[in-house]
Amino acid sequence: MGIARRPNLEDRRLSVISSPSFILSLIKSYLTDIDRVWRLNEEQLEKYREKCFKQVLKKAKKVPMYRKKYKGIDLDKISLKNIEKLPILTKEDLRKNFPDGIVPEGFNVKKAHLVSTSGSTGQPTSIYTDFYTIIKALMGFVRELKEYGISWRKDKMTLIVDLTRGAIEEAYFEKGLPIKFKNMQFLHVGEDVEKMIEKIDKFKPKFIGGYPGVLRALAVLKRKGYGKNIEPEVMASSGAVLDEYTKKYIEEAFGAKIYDVYGSTEAGPIAFECKQGNYHLHYDMVHVEVLDDNFEPVEYGEAGQIVVTKLYGNATPIIRYNGMNDYIIPLKKKCNCGINTPLIGKIAGRKADSIILPSGKIIPPSSITGIPAKVMEELNTKKILQFQILQKSVDRVEVLVVIDEEQRDKEPSLDILFKKLKEKFEERFKGEIEVEIKEVKEIKGSEGLATPPPVVTSMVRVS
Repeated sequence: MGIARRPNLEDRRLSVISSPSFILSLIKSYLTDIDRVWRLNEEQLEKYREKCFKQVLKKAKKVPMYRKKYKGIDLDKISLKNIEKLPILTKEDLRKNFPDGIVPEGFNVKKAHLVSTSGSTGQPTSIYTDFYTIIKALMGFVRELKEYGISWRKDKMTLIVDLTRGAIEEAYFEKGLPIKFKNMQFLHVGEDVEKMIEKIDKFKPKFIGGYPGVLRALAVLKRKGYGKNIEPEVMASSGAVLDEYTKKYIEEAFGAKIYDVYGSTEAGPIAFECKQGNYHLHYDMVHVEVLDDNFEPVEYGEAGQIVVTKLYGNATPIIRYNGMNDYIIPLKKKCNCGINTPLIGKIAGRKADSIILPSGKIIPPSSITGIPAKVMEELNTKKILQFQILQKSVDRVEVLVVIDEEQRDKEPSLDILFKKLKEKFEERFKGEIEVEIKEVKEIKGSEGLATPPPVVTSMVRVS
C-alpha cells in the first residue's frame, strides 16, 4: 500500500484552475474587465464601482481587523461618496493583526498566497491574496498592454520582475498564470545585468517591462554595443519614479517609447500612462483619495498622499489604505484618448524620499529628480551617468554624481556642470538648503539589484 502524498500549493493551484467555475471566471474577466474603461461612460463606471465597493465592505465585515476599526459605524450607510467616514488603514494595522486578523473568519490561508512589500521604508508588510485576486490584477496588466498595442497572446514580451519568494510579482507571474506562455520571458530583477541582456538579445522581444533602474542599466550596455538584436517597439517602467532623464536615456538607447505604470503589492494596478502621456486611474479596480497631512482632500494640481481602496479580490481587503507613502497629484482635466477615467499627474514619489525644507515645506522626489536632465539639456551634454540625492541634515543636501568617462573631457567642463547643478537645486529648495555636488566613482545600488539604479532618490534625513 503506497503512502499518499500531501497536496502542496501547486497541486491546489492546478485543482483550482481546472475547475469549471474558475475557467468561467477567467473568461468573464477577460471579456469584461479589460475593455471596461473604454466601453463604459463615467456614470456607468461609477455605478459599477459602487457595486464593487459594497461587495468589498461585505467581506470586510467578516475580518476581525475591520470589525474593530469600524465599531460603531453603520456600514450599510457607507458608500464611495462618503467613504471618508471610515478610518484610515495603516501598515501598523496590517502588521498588528497579522495573520488571522487580516482575512475573513473561516478563510483558509493555506489556499492563499502570502505576499510582502519590499520593506524599503522599514519593516515589510504582508497580506494574503488568492488566485482569483491575482487573475483580476493581471487583467489590469493586459489592459495596459492593449493601450500600448501589444498582444499578450502573440507578441514576445520580456518582463524583468522580482521573483523573490513572497514578492507580489512572483505570485502574479510564477504562480498566478495558469499557463506558461512561450512568448513571455521572465527575468529576475536581481540577475547580473550582462547576463540579462544576453538572454534578452536571444529572445528578441517586442515589449520590455521592468524597473527604471534596471532598464537604465540595460540602456547603458546597449549604448556600449551589447544587445544588438534588442529592438523593442514598446517599453514600460514600474516600481520606482521614472524621471525625465532616465526616460529619455532609455528611449534613445533602444529607439522605443517607454510608458510608466503604477501599482503596489497591497493595492494591485493603480494607474497607467496612455499613449498621449496622461496617467489614467484603473478606476474600476481602485478608489483613490489624495489627502494632505491632516487627511483632508488636496486641491487639483496639488501633491498629496495616496489613500487607496481596492475594489475587488478576496483574502485581505484593502480599504482606505495609506501605507504606500506615495505622493500623487490629482488632475481636473480630461483626456481625449478614449479611456473614460480620472487622471493623476506624474507620480511624485515616496513620502519617505521627500526633502523637508527648514520651513517645513515638503519637496516630493519628482520635482527634483529631473534637475540633472534639464541642466544637461541646457548645456548640451550627457556627462552624468548616475546621481543620488542625500539630505544629510535639515539644511544640507549632497548630490552624488557619477561621470561617464567617455564624456569627461568634452565640453562643458565639470566645474561649469557642477556649478549649474548647485544653482538649480538650491533654487528649487528656495535657498533654504545648501547643496554640495560631489563626484563619486560609483553609487551603491538598492538591495537585491545586481546593478545599481542610475537614478537613486534616496533622501536620508538627519535630525
